[in-house]
Amino acid sequence: MPKVEITIPEHLEMQIAQMVERGEFVNREEAIEDLLSTGIKAYKTSGPSDEEEGAGTGGTGFEDDGMMGHDDEYVF
Repeated sequence: MPKVEITIPEHLEMQIAQMVERGEFVNREEAIEDLLSTGIKAYKTSGPSDEEEGAGTGGTGFEDDGMMGHDDEYVF
């Protein structure tokens, strides 16, 4: 399996650590893999289609509506 290195804000790391401590995940790696997979699935089902703005035009397809008041926080 490929390895990826990321830097995340401390508040997200704390939330992941809390989920692991509560037993929602076996370890950090499982938590991050599952949460990332869930986010990608949610994006695929609610993200832009080929006909929507941003698809195939070089745009990201992300809208400001996904922000929750913080530059580094998104809702999946």
